[in-house]
Amino acid sequence: MSRSTVLVAVDGGAGGVVARDQVEAICAELRQEGHDIVRAHTAEDALALTQSRADLSAALVSWHLDAPEDVLRALMGRFAKLPVFLVTTATSVDDLPLWVSEAVTGYVWLLEDTPDFIAGRIGVAADRYLDGVLPPFFRELRRFDDTHEYSWHTPAHAGGVAFLKSPVGRAFFDYYGERLFRTDLSISVAELGSLFEHSGPIGDAERNAARIFGADLTYFVLHGDSTADRIACHAGIATDELVLVDRNCHKAIYHGLTITGGRPVYLVPTRNGYGLMGPIPPHALTAPAVAEQVRRSPFAAGAVGSDPVYAVITNSTYDGLCYDAVRVAELLGETVPRLHLDEAWFAYARFNPLYARRYGMSVGPEVLSDDVRPTVFSTQSTHKLLAAMSQSSMVHVKNSPRSPVEHRQFNETFMMHATTSPLYPMIAGLDVAAGMMDGPGGRWLTDEAITEAIRFRQAVARLGRRIRDAGDRPDWFFGTWQPDQVTDPGSGEVYAFADAPLDLLRTSPGCWTLAAGAEWHGFEGMEDGYCLLDPVKVSITCPGVDAVGNVGGMGIPARVLTMYLEARGIVVEKTDAYTCLILFSMGITKGKWGTLLDALLDFKALYDRGAAVAEVLPELVRAYPDRYAGLSLPALCGQMHEQLSKSELTALLDEAFTHPTPAVATPAQTYQRLIRGGAESVRLGEVAGRTVATMVVTTPPGIPVLMPGESAGEVEGPILRYLRALEAFDREFPGFPSETHGVARDGAGEYWIMCLR
Repeated sequence: MSRSTVLVAVDGGAGGVVARDQVEAICAELRQEGHDIVRAHTAEDALALTQSRADLSAALVSWHLDAPEDVLRALMGRFAKLPVFLVTTATSVDDLPLWVSEAVTGYVWLLEDTPDFIAGRIGVAADRYLDGVLPPFFRELRRFDDTHEYSWHTPAHAGGVAFLKSPVGRAFFDYYGERLFRTDLSISVAELGSLFEHSGPIGDAERNAARIFGADLTYFVLHGDSTADRIACHAGIATDELVLVDRNCHKAIYHGLTITGGRPVYLVPTRNGYGLMGPIPPHALTAPAVAEQVRRSPFAAGAVGSDPVYAVITNSTYDGLCYDAVRVAELLGETVPRLHLDEAWFAYARFNPLYARRYGMSVGPEVLSDDVRPTVFSTQSTHKLLAAMSQSSMVHVKNSPRSPVEHRQFNETFMMHATTSPLYPMIAGLDVAAGMMDGPGGRWLTDEAITEAIRFRQAVARLGRRIRDAGDRPDWFFGTWQPDQVTDPGSGEVYAFADAPLDLLRTSPGCWTLAAGAEWHGFEGMEDGYCLLDPVKVSITCPGVDAVGNVGGMGIPARVLTMYLEARGIVVEKTDAYTCLILFSMGITKGKWGTLLDALLDFKALYDRGAAVAEVLPELVRAYPDRYAGLSLPALCGQMHEQLSKSELTALLDEAFTHPTPAVATPAQTYQRLIRGGAESVRLGEVAGRTVATMVVTTPPGIPVLMPGESAGEVEGPILRYLRALEAFDREFPGFPSETHGVARDGAGEYWIMCLR
């Protein structure tokens, strides 16, 4: 960082003209030394700057400000080791609270030292802070870049020079800038270390990330969480070993089974009336329940051993349901020595007390005894909800004496999947993502995301209530999925969610846990505290169905809302039948979610006045004029709601995903037949009783409804009825297709699935 920013929070009128002139002279000297200055004359201004300026490198704060302690606490709460100098008087030092004396870097007596000297002290501290704030790899990459050495190694663009020799190359170079290409280096640059050997600054960065995330070992993965999942599986599962697999797993876990030859025994999660997939009930994770699942599995016969060696659980689920990871480890630890938590969407959990015990690296010897505690893997898609570049991921390991990970052995698997040509800016991004969460910064960043998500949720709830109370328009509105009421654990006072204090909602996990039997979540088999709804994953609910599956007469399918939002430049993460998922990441702002709220209100206004589809979704009408021209928005929603209700799609989805069909062959056995030409494409209407050769993955929810080697089931079985309902929906509503991997569509809209011959 070539420049720094110093906060000067001193009341301009305090201390008289001489003191004011001294402050101005200090600021002038700091500017002369290359530092930017931001001024605050009140505590309110200083707090606003602390909130909005992440580039502060030092602060000069007057104890005679109107609320100096608030300013100091805010600076400590956001910045780790920020040098803070306190402007005071000699007589007041002894009266300072002890925590203030411990927090500040030094004291400034304005009239006792020269402005040059005071500015020099602040400037040196700021420069030292800036050098220390950079994490290991990024710091060394910057130093290497600053040496401006010629590049004699790959990549061949040689720091971007090659692009300058071509018109299109020059356009590419100008678009991204020289620095990106100067830091795109080869593994030949020994001083930056090795991703394979985990040495030098790269190794330092991984060890620093392990400290920050609470792991014993951390590995940087540059091919996304899918590769991280495959590495963890490949390193822990051998051919024909039994593996407990969450049926709610990402398809990368199943690719891991294909690679390793592991034999899956499925743990089936619950679903609710919205079609949202919940957690695996705790009773299904007990040793007797697992033993019964193994006994009934067709893969138990011929397995290497009778006990599973590995278990995989998705945490959090795609809809934001987070397990008590310690409880899961306690239950499954009686059965398996290694537990893999796929935390692709949950890398921030360690950094906020709202998620205490709910992430893999919390499962340490201080919470579970070593005789039951498994070794835990957490695979995290760092780029999804932390600040890293796409495809940047990490594998974290918390070792247990029962089955510890030996680095050299694990690294053999790591090297099978890693690249010998890593993109160094991606490594720097992982290093920085970890550094951003270190110390108070992690709490500050997660607090902000949680707070904005809750504000949005409450804004939607209050709007819905105002619309109902007004009585001057149709009383429907969208909702957000969360408890209707919450209880303050201290006072016992019960609040409607819309009216609950913000501080209660953002600090009390009890406001978000799935109480046993509560209708708002609609999941069965819960125990209190076992599962928590993550407030930053916001499911917008549409009229048409509720959490326990009651179907309404009027409905607005979420696909229509999602298409409207996309037309307004708002892209949601996932769309189900009557819900769509919005992620409140660290990049969220009030302005950003305000546009979403405005769009929801506009959609309601368009629906209520019977606007034409051509007005609301003009691109859809241009693409399919024969189907949608002349149709109103309420008519389109009504037709779609009727189709979903008549086909019982949500109920079928529940049954299809919670009642897997019998398995005939393992994923690995099926894959061997597939690549040797032992498969053919079969029309959906003729697939009953056949063994599928590839995964059939419906999106939503983005997980397999059929695994390679499983029977498609009977003609009237839930899976084929579900797939036929999707096929019929796609035909009836062109432009709103279901995204189903493993299915090919012909010109007539028929589904075709690969099956074993």
